[in-house]
Amino acid sequence: MSAADQIKETVTANNVVLFMKGTKTMPQCGFSQRVAGVLNFMGVEFADVNVLADDDIRQGIKDYSDWPTIPQLYVNGEFVGGCDIVTEMTLSGELDQLFDSNEVTYNKEAADKIREANA
Repeated sequence: MSAADQIKETVTANNVVLFMKGTKTMPQCGFSQRVAGVLNFMGVEFADVNVLADDDIRQGIKDYSDWPTIPQLYVNGEFVGGCDIVTEMTLSGELDQLFDSNEVTYNKEAADKIREANA
């Protein structure tokens, strides 16, 4: 199976997917750590794909999304963005709205705490 096929299968088979450097329990870069930290803190169940484990996936996800950086967040098959976009969406409440509209379970109080801590 090609990297593109593996990526498509992963993105469509999971409600929330984070392509990242490292894993959700052991991120290997600050940007991946930030996004995984937000999702973990909010109690979002998500699949993590360690791009450091497979060079074809690492390049393939950049080609798939036409986005040059990692991490990359997908919700119900749609590319959401990288670290800066996810951070902005978290602070503005847009991420809550995205999760609500896609029926993704998350802890609203935890999301509010993130915003309070960054106000």
